Amino acid sequence: MKDLSKKLLGVIERAEPRLREVSSFESGKPVISGGWSRRQVIGHLIDSASNNHQRFVRAALQPSLDFPGYDQDGNVQVQAVQEADWSLLVSLWAFYNRYLAHVIAHLPASKLGTMFRVGSGEAVTLEFLARDYVTHLVHHLVQIGAIDSKADTTHA
Repeated sequence: MKDLSKKLLGVIERAEPRLREVSSFESGKPVISGGWSRRQVIGHLIDSASNNHQRFVRAALQPSLDFPGYDQDGNVQVQAVQEADWSLLVSLWAFYNRYLAHVIAHLPASKLGTMFRVGSGEAVTLEFLARDYVTHLVHHLVQIGAIDSKADTTHA
């Protein structure tokens, strides 16, 4: 998983400076279908980091798990990310993902096959979840223009 960890760190290193170039005003404007702003997308990615952090650690400690589903629109609304400080959101996102890169790099190889389910989705392995996490992150960063291409970051 060290390769995936390095890819995640590379994505952060490319995206963070570009996110910091976005003004607070611009960060609040809708940029993707459905009307989400960069602020809301980064808030969603912070939620994703938080939820997946728990999944990674718990899956490494248990033989199998079932996690509740995730209401992304509800989470963005309840946390009022549209009103949050843009610099704070970018810093939290970047630091949390650097820590997740550390966690991913240290997931025990013997636990990568741990099966679990999120909501009503099909069961997947811990390794699949970690790789899918980075793919999801890259997808959203491309959407908001924080990185140019996902071609070199999704095939870990």
